[in-house]
Amino acid sequence: MTPVRVGVFGLLGSGNLGNDGSLEAVLGYLRADHPDAVVDALCGGPEVVTARYGIRATRLHWYRGEYRTASRAGAVAAKGLGKLVDVLRTGAWVRRHDVVIVPGMGVLEATLPLRPWGFPYSLFLLCATGRLFGTRVALVGVGAGAIEDRPTRALVRWSARLAAYRSYRDAQSRDAMRAMGVDTARDEVHPDLAFALPAPEATAPPGPPGPVCVGVMDFHGGNDDRARAEEIHRRYVDGTTRFVRALVEDGRPVRLLTGDACDATVVASILDAVDSPLVTAAETASLADLMAETAAAASVVATRYHNLVCALKAGTPTLALSYAAKSDALMARMGLAAYCHPAREVDADRLLEQFRELEKRSAELRRTLTERNAATARQLTEQFTTLTKTLFPATAGTHHHTSRKAP
Repeated sequence: MTPVRVGVFGLLGSGNLGNDGSLEAVLGYLRADHPDAVVDALCGGPEVVTARYGIRATRLHWYRGEYRTASRAGAVAAKGLGKLVDVLRTGAWVRRHDVVIVPGMGVLEATLPLRPWGFPYSLFLLCATGRLFGTRVALVGVGAGAIEDRPTRALVRWSARLAAYRSYRDAQSRDAMRAMGVDTARDEVHPDLAFALPAPEATAPPGPPGPVCVGVMDFHGGNDDRARAEEIHRRYVDGTTRFVRALVEDGRPVRLLTGDACDATVVASILDAVDSPLVTAAETASLADLMAETAAAASVVATRYHNLVCALKAGTPTLALSYAAKSDALMARMGLAAYCHPAREVDADRLLEQFRELEKRSAELRRTLTERNAATARQLTEQFTTLTKTLFPATAGTHHHTSRKAP
């Protein structure tokens, strides 16, 4: 039999640990349940993906400056030409595959600044050429949200309609797609794919006065906040800095975490402002590294969605600096709905009150997270079983989902 040809697609290998963690979870599933599949990627950072995961990878865009602002006439022309060339490049890549998987990520949302002719256009090309050439495109465990910008909304809606399979990481994502005119009657909701990654053992005594992990983000608001992006950023950094300083004044060691390369500027700002040996910055290259950091902490306060996933998966009491409804939904799923604080309006005094309440309930919340993580593992087993039946019907009776180690 000819091996099944599987492609993975997205902004992978580009510095976002959450995106790469979703890829890692899908590769673990494929290697466990479909070991004969031939896998390659069309992605943002092909060199990183090949080096880290051992699969062939092709650059997502013909024009290398795709995500840089084009101000000169030559750059504008090159970017425009790239959009046309990418139609042919994407189609040629898609038709070589039987299945293409978009692993997790917020590919159907605009909770961060986003231009329609960036990734939404690329996703539309993928789904349209998949339908044209008969390649099954699966949006697996993705995030979605209501989108106000009309061109972006249209591209996202048509991408979802043209995909052969869709599942979401929370119910509100499915609701958002339904509200945008997509028939979601057969779409399923499962936990975020990163919950399929192995969790480390806790390495610190539970509860205070142990170290606190604070996950930060280069946060400027969402797609609809461009007019006040700098104000939002300043309030976020100032409020988070005040919170870290208060922890230090209590004698607590603080470990700063990131989830994307761009977050380093916020880390540097906090280190400079607080200027204490109790505050250090973690060097993390994967979600496994993030989980290890959070497993060693008494408590976690974090902004990025996958910082939260890692802390919750590690079973550490966690407070979310929430910048989107997806964070609130995740915290509710894991039994910590009361511990959300708005990232756009960080109030250091109120945040400290919530944090102290979180730590008072540390033992209880750790038990809650143990129970919720067990349920999440069962639900992800169902996700992968459904994926096999839908995308790999010829092997559905010969492979079964098993417990996997990270690739």
